[in-house]
Amino acid sequence: MPRFLSAQPDSRLIALPWATPLEAWPTGLLVALPRGISRHVVRFIRVGDDVYAAKEVIEHLALHEYRLLHDLRRLGAHGVEPLAVVSGRTTATGEALDPILITKHLSFSLPYRSLFHSGVRQETVLRLIDALVVLLAQLHLFGFLWGDVSLSNVLFRRDAESFAAHLVDAETGELHDVLTKGQRMHDLTIARTNLFGEFLDLEAGGLLDSSLDPLALVDTIEKRYEELWRELTGAESFHGSEVGRIEGRVRRLNALGFDVAELDIRTSPTGDQIRIQPKVVDPGHHSRRLLRLTGLDAEENQARRMLNDLDTFRAARNLGHMDEAVVAHKWLTEVYEPVVAAIPPELRGKRDNAQFFHEVLDHRWYQSQEFHREVSTHEAAHSYVDQYLRALPDEAVSQESMVQVTQTGMTPVNPYDPSKGFAEDTDEMPIFDPWEESAEEVDLASANTFDIAALRAKAKGNQQ
Repeated sequence: MPRFLSAQPDSRLIALPWATPLEAWPTGLLVALPRGISRHVVRFIRVGDDVYAAKEVIEHLALHEYRLLHDLRRLGAHGVEPLAVVSGRTTATGEALDPILITKHLSFSLPYRSLFHSGVRQETVLRLIDALVVLLAQLHLFGFLWGDVSLSNVLFRRDAESFAAHLVDAETGELHDVLTKGQRMHDLTIARTNLFGEFLDLEAGGLLDSSLDPLALVDTIEKRYEELWRELTGAESFHGSEVGRIEGRVRRLNALGFDVAELDIRTSPTGDQIRIQPKVVDPGHHSRRLLRLTGLDAEENQARRMLNDLDTFRAARNLGHMDEAVVAHKWLTEVYEPVVAAIPPELRGKRDNAQFFHEVLDHRWYQSQEFHREVSTHEAAHSYVDQYLRALPDEAVSQESMVQVTQTGMTPVNPYDPSKGFAEDTDEMPIFDPWEESAEEVDLASANTFDIAALRAKAKGNQQ
């Protein structure tokens, strides 16, 4: 009888075929979503209208990862949400099966290979690198030692003009009060090794732009991480007359998407020198503010863009005298919700609402420039749907978002397991070898071919 460990139990899981190895589950329960290659058996399973990721792994790793993902979400880290661990699994004949870790599928997310499947521009690669660097720095601030930094262990979501990276594999991770420099450098070394191999793989498959050098890319990752970490945690000294630099440091961190919960400020005995150092830095500055004002949950850059539009709305309506929360409610009901409502039901899998709103704002600016007049947000929304949204690929769970057969022109060996690769499509006739055909007709059991004693006796007779 399987055992379920879950903080948010879903009774619909009980009826699933836990006595069957995950690799052999009926395809009627599976969803062939794009995903990274894993060392374990991983499947996406559909339960009602929900989609979960299921990973078959030994028990102590399943429990470790389940609890670690819970801890990371409690801290506010970007990672998938754990749902349950199913242990005590046995087959109908009593053979023990490994437990299954179940996590919620991150909607509108894509593995890195899906973003590279048709080639990708240099700017996009650098944005993916930046997203991974920000995630790594965030996790290190929380005291999380990843132990297996790679693109394969991350899902990417569109975040305005950038991407946001989310952790999906924490089985090698450890959570500490604080990481030493050596531990952080250990993660960076692993990142260099893993990402170099992944970029070489993309290059060999013709999916990496020829202008991009895998070694230069991993050097960029290390450089950008060091710059970000220095900005987040480094000490800064300046003359006592430049006290405005304290506020400037906080603004720079806010612009990067981080809140400063504590700032260590020290002055020299004479007061002519000031030294400041952020002590507690929390990611999600703009996301938290947007959630507090509107109840909307968005990625960091999406939230920044919506807050900018909110500020523009407030200035254009001359609402500076009103409470910010009241203005935010007016913006939500008069601007944001009508724009999102412009998405036809059949196109809702193209983009999540926050990303759609961002892209409409971009479209509105271009239309205003083209028409030499101010185009309203509502007009731009309907225009964007007709001109662009309909042609975009789906990124939510749908038939169009399944394994990218249409994009690659190749057929996967197993659409539910990308690690199996693609079937070779060839019209060549197999080579006919009459010697092999004759060999196949030999009865090895009666041929005494491997009777060593008989062979020795035969060899001795030939010698006499």
